[in-house]
Amino acid sequence: MISRDSIVALSSGRLPAGVAVIRISGPQTRFVVETISGGMVKDRVAVLRRLRAPDGTVLDHGLVVFFPGPASFTGEDVAEFHVHGGRAVVARMLETIAGFDGVRHAEPGEFTRRAFLNSKVNLVETEALADLVNAETEAQRRFAIQNAEGAQSELYFGWRRRLIHARAMIEAEIDFADEDDVPGSVSATVWFDVQAMIGEIDRHIAGFRAAEIIRDGFEVVILGAPNAGKSSLFNTLARRDAAIVTDEPGTTRDLLEVTLDLEGLRVRLTDTAGLRDAPGKIEAIGIEKARAKADRADLLLLLQDLADPRDVGPLPAAIPALRVGTKLDLLDGQAAANAAAHYDLVISVAEGVGVGALLAEIGQRAARAAGSAGDILPSRLRHIELLGETNRHLLRATSDQGVGQELRAEELRLAADRLGRLVGAVDVEDLLDVIFSQFCIGK
Repeated sequence: MISRDSIVALSSGRLPAGVAVIRISGPQTRFVVETISGGMVKDRVAVLRRLRAPDGTVLDHGLVVFFPGPASFTGEDVAEFHVHGGRAVVARMLETIAGFDGVRHAEPGEFTRRAFLNSKVNLVETEALADLVNAETEAQRRFAIQNAEGAQSELYFGWRRRLIHARAMIEAEIDFADEDDVPGSVSATVWFDVQAMIGEIDRHIAGFRAAEIIRDGFEVVILGAPNAGKSSLFNTLARRDAAIVTDEPGTTRDLLEVTLDLEGLRVRLTDTAGLRDAPGKIEAIGIEKARAKADRADLLLLLQDLADPRDVGPLPAAIPALRVGTKLDLLDGQAAANAAAHYDLVISVAEGVGVGALLAEIGQRAARAAGSAGDILPSRLRHIELLGETNRHLLRATSDQGVGQELRAEELRLAADRLGRLVGAVDVEDLLDVIFSQFCIGK
């Protein structure tokens, strides 16, 4: 599918930079390369050229690489100009290239959209490319690269192939039951495989929370009474004075959040208002926010001052919690030992005792919640919705044994259609603008 116009954009990072990469794709690419670089270059060979505008003005010296379609990222003719990364250089290069007839500036995600329309990538791989561009941690990078290379797509295509085969077998049994080359009663084998697939999809859907943790982060919320040491710990873990620390109770009124990278995983740490009875009006709002945040956490850190432990009331029963004793440095040896027996961990922020062990425990729990490296997980809510619809059709197909095989085969068709929508194998035009709007310009 070749577009009538060509597109150009800066495809590298923020300027100024040492090198900037300008990408062009479309039918005018070859002419632009020949004009600006003074002649054609060998396919897929980086060549150093003096780059000139059509009027002969020298724009820069840089590398030129030409990728003929369809063996290119977009499936069209593609070229890259590697130039010096100054703002003026890049601006003049873009202005010059966009000045050619049939060439315009690219929209966000338009290069990848053309790759999809030319069947170079499917929808799931497209979404994975967006994740790869936005990856900030090692776990996010691994997750995105696995899906960009097709692991997730192959799983969904595999299920779809099995459903298409199952439907074909059922319809063959219906239409050609008297033919010798159609095996008798294939139904039992087909429905056994469909039942197995329902379980496989259910287990895959259950992995969505792990995928959310990899993409969005493991939520850790610090709770405790006023002056339990929450903000001191928060600042220590954030490695900056993100929260105000004083002896006055109720200093923290709102939620404060910082993002940590623990063993390649994103961890979002939230400091909250001290939990106590009879607070002031503003502080009460902070306490309400703290409890609401705790209800959505993956892990709670319940801090108590070892010298003055105070109860903070009930905590969400379904959320794992670590009981952490603080201000260990204020107790003598025996008192510290006695107090430590009642907590999962004891720490002293002032002396740095136990903080490393606490970080290690948070990292281990985050890693367990994110699942094993290499697990194939659904990466979008869109995937979950379509997989859920797939299983609803499969459940109807397997449970409605009193209806005719024709209706059950139709449920298999609808299930396969949902999997096709997932990877873009059937019409998904209404999804494209949403998906490609996630990309930056030049990708």
